[in-house]
Amino acid sequence: MDQEHSKFVLSTGFQRFWRGTAQKERMEMFLGEGIFNRDDDVWKMHRSTARPFFARDRISDFEIFERCATQTLAIINNLSASSQPCEVQDLFSRFTLDAASEFLFGHNLGTLSGSLPIAGKTAMGPKGSATHDSWGSFAQAFEMAQQIVTTRARLGYFWPLFELFQDKTSPHTAAIRRWLDPLVREALEQKKARSPDGGPSPLGEKNFMQHLADSTEDPVLIRDQLLSMLLASRDTTACLLTFVVYFMALHPEVAQKLRAEVLEHCGLDGTPTVDRIRNLKYMRAVINETLRLFPPVPLNVRETRGSACALPPPDATYANDGAPLYMPSRTLIMYFPILTQRSKALWGADADEFDPERWVDGERLERFLANPSMWAPFSAGPRICIGQEYAYNEASYILVRVLQQFDRFTLALDAQPEGSLPPGEWKSRKGRQAVEQVWPGSAMTLYIKGGLWVHFGKSDS
Repeated sequence: MDQEHSKFVLSTGFQRFWRGTAQKERMEMFLGEGIFNRDDDVWKMHRSTARPFFARDRISDFEIFERCATQTLAIINNLSASSQPCEVQDLFSRFTLDAASEFLFGHNLGTLSGSLPIAGKTAMGPKGSATHDSWGSFAQAFEMAQQIVTTRARLGYFWPLFELFQDKTSPHTAAIRRWLDPLVREALEQKKARSPDGGPSPLGEKNFMQHLADSTEDPVLIRDQLLSMLLASRDTTACLLTFVVYFMALHPEVAQKLRAEVLEHCGLDGTPTVDRIRNLKYMRAVINETLRLFPPVPLNVRETRGSACALPPPDATYANDGAPLYMPSRTLIMYFPILTQRSKALWGADADEFDPERWVDGERLERFLANPSMWAPFSAGPRICIGQEYAYNEASYILVRVLQQFDRFTLALDAQPEGSLPPGEWKSRKGRQAVEQVWPGSAMTLYIKGGLWVHFGKSDS
């Protein structure tokens, strides 16, 4: 499976594939009727419903980002002042979820106000750190459901045999619904109060949740779509921000160059705006390079529809005879953005190295411009992520605020929970495993085992 094949699956041959029955069954209890678990008319309905809320004027309103960034920076400052490391994967998950919940349905879930992981005391959760307050119960259920769905995919067709007596996602989806169902009921009640005659409010006067309530009376459909949007907006951008900080710790020269650009365009306390963020060319390069090496969705699955097809001839990534591949009907196919985006045949001999300059240097950038499908962290084709500019804006905003105050980032490997560091044998392997200081894992989205513990160094200027 190489770049030519994934391009065909996602774009040029899109109509020949769908998410498929097997994948929907694995995720039915968790994501149900949401956009990531449906095809054809239902998928199109979800996409058309969500698209207006990611229009330029809506994603350029940064007031929500500022409120959440202020809370986030307060937490980092408090930990830095006492020389304590911060678990940034957990922190960014809270930041992105609070921002997304306020943006999507006008109600900040307030997870930044909950109890935080404590270095040396907090155990590993399903995808990072485990906390034991109300937020921790939601996060653990959210992440355990993803782990179970991923395990089902690895077991293949036989996964139901391991769950003969109970759907393993049931207790976790129940916990998720205890959080979300009251919000859905509130939205439906507000709809009645807002429009006693039953007519919908103008689009510009409502948030995404209110628009869903105006579109359907089905609380299950509303909840499932809401959950899918929270999954996309929380996990993916939190993953991106976590790995950006990881790379700034590994490459202090990158952090210094990033900070210099931020101070040039935003100053020590200037508010990030759309125009200022647009001028942060090096930051965009750092974000793109991070997404190249660690795409938040590192692999995905499609299934051929009712008729067979042939994949196009492959590129030069793997040794082969160049012949097309025959795909029978109802056949699962996996594609791996994380492999395509690290392919030396596509990106050059330094494909495993973190080098933002490849997005600035004209000659190397031309390699991507001539073949844009070799980089697809936001997917491609008709199912391309409609929230990618929202993600760029959100990530850039919080990075600006962090870099205005901090100029040193140091991994606190001694704070990583037992069992979360890479095995010793990685040092003798090829590729990034030989240099990795953390242990990446994947359960629907990418994450770092045990979280990412980092010391933030306060700038003197």
